[in-house]
Amino acid sequence: MVTSDVGYIHLSDFTTGAAREVKNALVELKTKGAKKIILDLRDNPGGLLSEAVNISNLFVPKDAEIVSTKVKVSDWNKIYTALTPPVDTDIPVAVLTSNRSASAAEIVAGVIQDYDRGILVGQKTYGKGLVQATRPLSYNSQLKITTAKYYIPSGRCIQAIDYTHRNEDGSAGKIPDSLKQAFKTRSGRVVYDGGGITPDIPVERPTYPAIAQSLESKNLIFEYANKYFTEHSSIKPAKDFNLTDEEYQAFIKWLDGKEYDYTTQVEKSVEDLTAYAKKEKYYEDIQEQIKALKAKMYHNKDSDLQKFKTEIKEMLELEIASRYYLQKGMVEASFDDDVDVKAALNALSDTGKYGKLLKENN
Repeated sequence: MVTSDVGYIHLSDFTTGAAREVKNALVELKTKGAKKIILDLRDNPGGLLSEAVNISNLFVPKDAEIVSTKVKVSDWNKIYTALTPPVDTDIPVAVLTSNRSASAAEIVAGVIQDYDRGILVGQKTYGKGLVQATRPLSYNSQLKITTAKYYIPSGRCIQAIDYTHRNEDGSAGKIPDSLKQAFKTRSGRVVYDGGGITPDIPVERPTYPAIAQSLESKNLIFEYANKYFTEHSSIKPAKDFNLTDEEYQAFIKWLDGKEYDYTTQVEKSVEDLTAYAKKEKYYEDIQEQIKALKAKMYHNKDSDLQKFKTEIKEMLELEIASRYYLQKGMVEASFDDDVDVKAALNALSDTGKYGKLLKENN
């Protein structure tokens, strides 16, 4: 439960039994008081088509079209429909997506959007709308062959890369905007094909600063969480856990002498500028300005530990929470800083905004 009336389900892939697990989670959350649901499909690479159909079926009526596959031989076309009575066709739903949500994850997200069954929050999905079949080869290998394309209920294909019309060098590019077609959801909202599913509420995903990435890659966040766990018998519930300023200062003190150097994007840009200036023989003219830039822009660890305190503390809190409450704790600890979850909560809590997003407004 994210709040007293909002339940949260995270699905990492569409393996065998995924639909059963999501159904059980949905039913359990409703018994706990959930009147709204967040379904997290971020970074989900997809998997079994049957599981995508069954998960969609939890929210849409029996016999509703979920997805169709179309091939060059029309007799081989297939339509997949919802086979069982749904769990709930009315509960407000927000589906979280990212640019790594693909295939089966896009089918579920597309069904929710096409039937105006809920809202999509996050980033545009990957755009994998191709069906593959495998054929065994010698030496225990297999050949994967594209046999069809997926089409979601509005009639649009979500495939982003156009393998049919290749560039002169043989490479394949994304379908240009000029070739994208407009389709309509059940309520008449305009949606487009040719490039994944576009969320109803776009959210820019934050990027972690270079110092935070270095601390993580050097396993210093991980090691400090272990140290914290050995020194503290318990912590508050994961959703309420926050490091104090004193505890963060203790982390900084522990870092003294540890190796975690890094290069910021600004520093890379300055180095690129220097290289191009030397190559094009302008360096002598601007070397003093470049030196001044380096003096101002090159990172200072002590300064960066304070400048990016919020981001580093968040990473520490997630890692520490996982020591006490495992993966579930890490997820719960992320709720207060997760921009996608916060955007979803904002829309779900505002009945007027949620309803307006689902009506014809394009």
